[in-house]
Amino acid sequence: MNTHAFHPLMARAAAEAARIARGVRTEDLDAPTPCADFDGRALVNHWVLYTAHGLERRAHREELPRDLVARDFTADPDWADAYAEQLDRAVAAWARPAVWEGEVEVSGITVPAVAVAQMVIKEMVVHGWDVARASGQDYGVRDDLARLVLGVVEEHAELYRRYGGFAAPVAVPSTATLLDRALAASGRDPQWTRTG
Repeated sequence: MNTHAFHPLMARAAAEAARIARGVRTEDLDAPTPCADFDGRALVNHWVLYTAHGLERRAHREELPRDLVARDFTADPDWADAYAEQLDRAVAAWARPAVWEGEVEVSGITVPAVAVAQMVIKEMVVHGWDVARASGQDYGVRDDLARLVLGVVEEHAELYRRYGGFAAPVAVPSTATLLDRALAASGRDPQWTRTG
């Protein structure tokens, strides 16, 4: 294999994110989401910033510029297509095996590049599910990708909770899917719907 083993999972997560983005309607941007602090617009902007622009910048060991952090991506009527194109660039930036080596500086601390990529894949999937639910769409990933996300959530859940990124875990039955277990461990109700 000429790329890191996680790269195909990243590519699949990105493809599903792009599909979900294209299904978001204008009215969904003002709707509630599974993330209590975010309406649709805030959630989509966070998702686009970190899973597409942030992912590419991390590959190049660059910080996100302030103008990107402050941008309302949804102000562009073609934001979903722009997001899909940026996801393609981000995934391509991680295609070289060397990118997965070494460390990446994140908020003043150095983190192994593999761990950074895994955390962004987790963001792609978990927030992709959030956006899908908030816009009335189905979301699906295969078990290998869901297993990766569950592992990342379980490994970093307490850190995320300390900084307000995750709510308290939600109980799910023992028969829950891997994705539902990951969602629940991140403080999301896998049965959440926009209508309650």
